[in-house]
Amino acid sequence: MHELSLAENVIRIVESAAKQSRAQRVTRVRLAIGVLAHVDADTLQFCCGLAARQTMLEGAEFSVERTQGQAHCNGCEQNVVLERVGIPCPRCGSFDLQVIAGEEMQVLDISIS
Repeated sequence: MHELSLAENVIRIVESAAKQSRAQRVTRVRLAIGVLAHVDADTLQFCCGLAARQTMLEGAEFSVERTQGQAHCNGCEQNVVLERVGIPCPRCGSFDLQVIAGEEMQVLDISIS
């Protein structure tokens, strides 16, 4: 379950940003995860709750927004939307695709008090 190690990294990143802002507590964290990132959003949210215990994020609400996957098709030279890795180009059927978006994971914003 690599989501737990990802959650621990999220906690470290958010805690560092919150401390720089002299926050006492983080109440909300909003994440963006690409649909091609091989991350289960529900599992990540659960793991964030676990990793947040005994930190300034304990009890914080974690929400996840999915971002669209995109690839450049070398067959038809078009940028196309991808729902998952391993499927052909929806325009020409080629498997010669280069992912250009959808593998990222980022903290969009946090709410502090």
